[in-house]
Amino acid sequence: MRLFHPEVFQGRLTSKRYFEGWYFKHVSADLSRVYSFIPGVALNSNHPHAFIQVINGTTGNTHYIEYPLSEFKFRRDNFWVKVGKSEFSAESMHLDIEGSDIKVKGRLNYSGRVKYPFSWFSPGIMGWYSFVPFMECKHGVVSVNHHINGFLHINEEPIDFAGGKGYIEKDWGRSFPEAWIWLQSNNFDHADASIMISIANIPWLGNNFTGFLGFMYADGQFYPFSTYNGSRIQTCELTPEGLVISIRHQNYILSINATLNRAGVLKAPQSGNMDRHIKESIDSELKVLLKTIEGKIIFKGTGHRAGLEVIEGIFAMV
Repeated sequence: MRLFHPEVFQGRLTSKRYFEGWYFKHVSADLSRVYSFIPGVALNSNHPHAFIQVINGTTGNTHYIEYPLSEFKFRRDNFWVKVGKSEFSAESMHLDIEGSDIKVKGRLNYSGRVKYPFSWFSPGIMGWYSFVPFMECKHGVVSVNHHINGFLHINEEPIDFAGGKGYIEKDWGRSFPEAWIWLQSNNFDHADASIMISIANIPWLGNNFTGFLGFMYADGQFYPFSTYNGSRIQTCELTPEGLVISIRHQNYILSINATLNRAGVLKAPQSGNMDRHIKESIDSELKVLLKTIEGKIIFKGTGHRAGLEVIEGIFAMV
């Protein structure tokens, strides 16, 4: 049942006003290189197609390579998708991309994948919201953290990702929210840590509500923070120094100070059309503090090469 395997392709290629995309982030061992690759499909009546987006975190350069929908392949029994000659799974990525201004070839293998916890009542990061119909966008986390081995040749330049770290998530539905914040890092001074938080204005049944989901992972333990588990946003504001977020759970408080660095422009879906443009950084920095309600520090660290998107309309809605 696809609902309990959010990582696999959830849609139908005959759908209209639908998108689905996977987000593969890679950071080299010395933090000098960071690339994200986003394979997906945009299904609409005007221009249905498959695509791969590329963002170079160290320069902010982005690329959008289109493919005929016939060049998108997938499996239902496990996570595997193919766009053109490039293949993507939870275990590896094989790239063979030739765009007008970018050429990428190579293979990266993943090991030591940390999966987000699963249960019959909570199939993934969305918890029981996974069962709620008519939501415009759904979210999945495929790998919280994994190790990378392999090379990529990008415009003929060899880049060694051996010993680096990777992260995989995905989105699917009709449109991205009107406004949101998304942040992510699994490159902490502390080796075994990962964080993702997403706050969004969510349309549903003719109305809107602000919801959020995410987690802190440290020392083999998950600490979920979300609307559906009773967590509350205490602070969410943009200051001259950066983004400040504080979320209170029944047992924990998560505090984040984010500094936005170099950003690139990506395409985002609206009713299945990839005609919205957003700025994303994968070169930002997160200062993270997780403590108990009583004040005991569980985790404190700085996340490097962090992903960060801030669509500023969200601050009027939190």
